Amino acid sequence: MPIAIDVMSGDRAPREYLAGAVAALAEDAELEALLVGDGGLIGAELATCPAPLRARITVVPTTQVVGMSEHPREAVRHKKDSSMRVAVELVKSGRAQACVSAGNTGALTAISHFVLKTLPGVERAAIISAIPAAHGHTQMLDLGANTKASPGQLCQFATMGAIISRDVYGNASPRIGLLNIGEEDIKGHEVVQAAHVLLLASGLNYVGFVEGNDIFSGDVDVVVTDGFTGNVALKTMEGLAALIADRMRREFRASWLDRLAGLAAYRVLGRVRESLDPRRYNGACMVGLAGIVVKSHGGADGIAFSRAVITAVRAARRGLTGHIAQALAAPQSIGSSTL
Repeated sequence: MPIAIDVMSGDRAPREYLAGAVAALAEDAELEALLVGDGGLIGAELATCPAPLRARITVVPTTQVVGMSEHPREAVRHKKDSSMRVAVELVKSGRAQACVSAGNTGALTAISHFVLKTLPGVERAAIISAIPAAHGHTQMLDLGANTKASPGQLCQFATMGAIISRDVYGNASPRIGLLNIGEEDIKGHEVVQAAHVLLLASGLNYVGFVEGNDIFSGDVDVVVTDGFTGNVALKTMEGLAALIADRMRREFRASWLDRLAGLAAYRVLGRVRESLDPRRYNGACMVGLAGIVVKSHGGADGIAFSRAVITAVRAARRGLTGHIAQALAAPQSIGSSTL
């Protein structure tokens, strides 16, 4: 299972991304890592990597890096030997089954569209990821690939989200919700209103409009929105999680009695922290492309980045691209559980 891993793009390159790649190799014995980037830096960081894991690593040297603030158009035109571009091209050539990058979202989206193209009938790829919820997790898309989306594109996002929820996560008939400012049919602007009409006729298990709190309720399996709204919501969730964690640490350190209370609750708090840890959910698939591209958070540490790599392995192993292409070619089967 060869996976191309861009270890140079992002806020914590290359050390944390190399650590994540090594952790993923230790977890999955069939994984082969194609590490894309500065050969000298990669070699130095891997000096202490255990030999059995090192045997499943191939370094693909490149000379350029796409900056986090670089304009997507410039990345496509002038960074043809960047670690990001080469990682995507390894998927195009068939040498890699998927690629992972923590770099500039806009550039990764543009490069992936340019190199891989979208599947037949897909207008725009979308970024999808799991969000912690009462029933385990909710799939949400788009999380940043498209700042705007037409009603038809939102309907396509819903279709692809349903396929992932069903074929990757085992939900036989995933419940789809369209994010809005209220659940009533009269709420929302003209784009969500038009998308609502399309979804009602789509054959999907569409439950209607949902609000922000429904993302976590367990009442819906897939939440659909445009990339601007989705990315703002995602970053808000991450910020709130960090605030709560920081506030709890402060309160449990306020006095010796609070410290004792913290010790008494340590195991429970540990389980809660683990279940809500954003690092466990890192790794968002860019669905709708003719190949698998996984976007990692730019600030991911080694633990979080390893989850993105494992997400790419899971998507490739389960033939995610083929499932989406098949379902879009036979839309009458979208609402069934027999894909």
